[in-house]
Amino acid sequence: MNFSDSEIVASVMTENNYVTTKEQNEADVIFLNTCSIRDNAEQRVMNRLKQLQPMRKKKPGLIIGVLGCMAERLKSSLLEEAELGLRVDMVVGPDSYRDLPQLMLDAESGQKAINIILSAEETYADITPVRFASNGVSAFISIMRGCENFCSYCVVPFTRGKERSREPQTIYIEAKQLFDSGYREITLLGQNVNSYVWEDSQSNKTHFPELVAMVATVSPLLRVRFATSHPKDLSDKLIATIAQYPNICNAIHLPMQSGSTSVLSRMNRKYTIDDYMARIAAIRTAIPDCAISTDIITGFSGETDDEFAQTLKAMEQANFDFAFMFKYSEREGTLAAKKYPDDVPENVKAHRLQEVIKHQQKMSLASNKKDVGKVVEVLIEGFSKRSKQHVSGRSSHNKVVVFPDRGFAPGQYALVKITSCSAATLIGEAQ
Repeated sequence: MNFSDSEIVASVMTENNYVTTKEQNEADVIFLNTCSIRDNAEQRVMNRLKQLQPMRKKKPGLIIGVLGCMAERLKSSLLEEAELGLRVDMVVGPDSYRDLPQLMLDAESGQKAINIILSAEETYADITPVRFASNGVSAFISIMRGCENFCSYCVVPFTRGKERSREPQTIYIEAKQLFDSGYREITLLGQNVNSYVWEDSQSNKTHFPELVAMVATVSPLLRVRFATSHPKDLSDKLIATIAQYPNICNAIHLPMQSGSTSVLSRMNRKYTIDDYMARIAAIRTAIPDCAISTDIITGFSGETDDEFAQTLKAMEQANFDFAFMFKYSEREGTLAAKKYPDDVPENVKAHRLQEVIKHQQKMSLASNKKDVGKVVEVLIEGFSKRSKQHVSGRSSHNKVVVFPDRGFAPGQYALVKITSCSAATLIGEAQ
């Protein structure tokens, strides 16, 4: 989502006679687009701000701005950090990017520029993002903004505001333009894509399954992905739509967060672990070879040894192909911070996280070993990180595949026979 927002910012700025640069020392303006999901993310931003301050001596007119969720959460306090050596000129929330040109004028005149007003309507639907850091093959399309799930640990509803969806036709047009420009994979983005709904002037509603199907019709050569799904809203209709269209990737990201129903209740996730496993079973029944990835948090408020053991058991039952794994980080202003003590010791959180990682690595390796001997279709993204003699791409299951180059170009599809693997990568030979 931050990557997508940065492309919107780049569009707003380039339309106002700015150009992007990859060279930090050339920059007249530096924006840090931020995330507040975890404390670690915010600490990285603060460290980055410290690293940037010496540039002001070489370029006295340099403007440094903080954008996004952290700007929304910390608001004016960011402008008051000068005594700590963290001078910030602009603080701009995720719904205020259209105002950047005016805010730039304020900052250039020496005033502090701030706009952190949340909107109930802003979707940036009419702004064509500048794909300034793209590989030219894969792109993101933001289909909705905000969230109203209010998971007790999460700041997103407070930093991104109410849910609002883009008009489906604008999404289709953006996907078509990307395909016509050479892109071959798009990811539809939302805090909870399953909540997507658009109602037209005749009260006709378009829900997420219809939207995904519409985008899939752009071309059978365009792969369609989406993130992220909330388990309570993952419908049988969406699962059936994925099964119906070959170019909707057989990979679903379905955050579990915990395998304990009591922990899920404290998290305000609005489903039990049995509910979650029923969704996993529905996916496996309709799309037998679908890859399923997840998010897991260890050490949430009050998590006991038994509740943690239930998470390990649930991981094995779901048999995830991949997972994003974190230890709990209390966020100021959330329900959890107000209602539940952050009472699991840091060393216990860290130990449990390592156990989860170890469990997942075993499952990821087992999943990849099942692909050895198979022929998979790979969308080539570019050269392998380790060698210019090899190219890298992804399968429909979102697995990284590396194989020897034969003059392939990014955006091409190749049939690759998998010959070996690690827990993170498939190795093969083009057929």
